[in-house]
Amino acid sequence: MNWISNYVKPKINSLFSRREMPEHLWTKCPECGTMLFHRELADNLNVCTNCDHHMAISPRARFASLFDGGIFSEVKVPVPIADPLQFRDQKRYPDRMKAAQKATGEKEAMLVAEGEMGRTPIVAAAQDFAFMAGSMGMYVGNAIIAAAERAVKLKRPLILFSAAGGARMQEGILSLMQMPRTTVAVQMLKEAHLPYIVVLTHPTTGGVTASYAMLGDVQIAEPNALICFAGPRVIEQTIREKLPEGFQRAEYLLDHGMLDRVTHRKHLREELITITRMLMNQPPAVAGDLPAPGKPVESQPA
Repeated sequence: MNWISNYVKPKINSLFSRREMPEHLWTKCPECGTMLFHRELADNLNVCTNCDHHMAISPRARFASLFDGGIFSEVKVPVPIADPLQFRDQKRYPDRMKAAQKATGEKEAMLVAEGEMGRTPIVAAAQDFAFMAGSMGMYVGNAIIAAAERAVKLKRPLILFSAAGGARMQEGILSLMQMPRTTVAVQMLKEAHLPYIVVLTHPTTGGVTASYAMLGDVQIAEPNALICFAGPRVIEQTIREKLPEGFQRAEYLLDHGMLDRVTHRKHLREELITITRMLMNQPPAVAGDLPAPGKPVESQPA
């Protein structure tokens, strides 16, 4: 028996062998390249601790930081006809839907919820860019209408977080029809004299920008968010000219009067509380009266 081969060598190899690391423990910032520990990143609301780059955040994680104590109730959204056009490209539309549902754990690209934010009752809706690029299909149209109807019924303001690549091509003209449908839903809020606040996140493009995302009483954006109808690459190819630095980004739109505010994600909740209470003719929120932060708990759908 060769004890060097059978004992010493395996022992040395085990000391210097590469240990397998669990997946998703680290995230690389796409802006500065810094490796960020997942817990540190989550605690910072998916904002890079090195360069302040705002990464995508899921609707549930956003709502957990938005509502008091992370407690909210989901608002039921009518489910539309599945695959109305029998659409198929490289994959069948139902297969793409199943893949997106498995990857995100959500039924569709928008989540609607109700709860309290700084002791102020609100209804909120948020798009999930991870779900087929947050594309606007019939479900998203139904979700915005359901959110508006719920807000009118409860006499609450509606806060919408947009993040989308535009209309959903697999639903064709039915997807484009959500533009006038959602515009009517916003008009319902205006007729009821209820605030409609839009927070535009990266990216908000296409038919979403051409409809409900730009109809808010107050337009807020997260830093460096791309907000446009046609993207900068398409425009450059069309006009054959180089676009200005930062064109179609949140700060550029703020300078040109398209937005009211550009707000860091860490300060967004406080700003939304202040604006909402002002628009609802309510006194300022008392910080000492707010619930102590705790582990987010989600209640069952309403």
